[in-house]
Amino acid sequence: MSNKRKRFMLAEEEIPRYWYNIQADMANKPLPPLNPATHEPLKPEDLYPIFAEELCRQELNQTDEWIEIPEPVREMYKYYRSTPLVRAYGLEEALGTPAHIYFKNESVSPMGSHKLNSALAQAYYCKQEGVTNVTTETGAGQWGAALSYAARLFGLEAAVYQVKISYEQKPYRRSIMQTYGAQVTPSPSMSTRAGKDILTVNPNYQGSLGTAISEAIELARTTPNCKYTLGSVLSHVSLHQTVIGLEAEKQMELAGEYPDMIIACFGGGSNFGGIAFPFMRHTILEGKQTRYIAAEPASCPKLTRGKFHYDFGDEAGYTPLLPMFTLGHNFAPAHIHAGGLRYHGAGVIVSQLLKDKLMEAVDIQQLESFEAGCLFARAEGIIPAPESCHAIAATIREAKKCKETGEEKVILFNLSGHGLIDMASYDKYLAGDLVNYELSDQEIEKNLEEIDKL
Repeated sequence: MSNKRKRFMLAEEEIPRYWYNIQADMANKPLPPLNPATHEPLKPEDLYPIFAEELCRQELNQTDEWIEIPEPVREMYKYYRSTPLVRAYGLEEALGTPAHIYFKNESVSPMGSHKLNSALAQAYYCKQEGVTNVTTETGAGQWGAALSYAARLFGLEAAVYQVKISYEQKPYRRSIMQTYGAQVTPSPSMSTRAGKDILTVNPNYQGSLGTAISEAIELARTTPNCKYTLGSVLSHVSLHQTVIGLEAEKQMELAGEYPDMIIACFGGGSNFGGIAFPFMRHTILEGKQTRYIAAEPASCPKLTRGKFHYDFGDEAGYTPLLPMFTLGHNFAPAHIHAGGLRYHGAGVIVSQLLKDKLMEAVDIQQLESFEAGCLFARAEGIIPAPESCHAIAATIREAKKCKETGEEKVILFNLSGHGLIDMASYDKYLAGDLVNYELSDQEIEKNLEEIDKL
């Protein structure tokens, strides 16, 4: 093994100068988001009260294939990019598979995850517009930490609503956000009308990303010179994350291979789109045969068991209506430890790609995900985030199939973050205190009936 190259890196000057906008190349463009009051297609200016104006334009841009990365953002990328592409020889050996497994290691960023790629861009555009305050939601805390740090870099004040169950499960993520100067509030809270309404109906509600989004948007709307930022789901977030896949393309060339399948965990779609979209353009434009697999939790299975429908992106109904695979904006996901994946809907781009069968999805039970994470840690030395464990579990499934068939498939997955601040979750798994969550068809159907009324 000593003569085999393990890591593939790019020089600073090779860091991408443009993000890739897959919407420009899609034969079937995503359906337009709708104004919930008029049901008319959304225009960029409809979003100006909530987001920085340039982000609104990027969100609805279906024509420009490449969007230039602002130089100040690119300079900040140089602090941690390129991230390594790693050949997982240890995992291959542990599985006894002929598959060649690679992972893009986004855990090496200052935040320990991919989230900083978009946080820097969003904070920059807000600063350029003269905004002084930003607000957001966070599940596991990785996005909240990234936005808190990016806000500090660009001289902005940040307020973060963290899903209450994650606020309690992951106290050190809260500490990280506060260290960077952010105000962190467990959601639902009594600080917003949306939070008060939810707690009035259910005083013991442990929160969801949909609830936290409602609170953050309400704060942005009612606070002067404040804009809302989002860590996943929306198209401009996936756009910023394509720096991952664009680097991986060059690194796979260095490795002398091309992926037969690309796998990432799935909550709203940012890290999946980030690694998959740049490769997917070769499938769309050149017919390149690659499988794209999104791995979601079985307890929140919007891609595998949800419904394609217009739905709100938040629980209170503050967002535009989005055409997406959804479990319904009132869906209350189980309290799994992969807090970043507990979201009821999928981004509009991914939803269209799934409809067009350009990608596929699998669901992973909580115990299988942690089993995979422990195997990866013992084989490769990196403890993965609970979210990333889903991608690893899906990779292991495919690698075992290769063992059965003898095929030397090339598998690339995105290690979206490390789990060093998630050790309480691993403690529970190792102690046998974690469980799987079974969702009946009746539970899902009952919830989906609500969105048919929209």
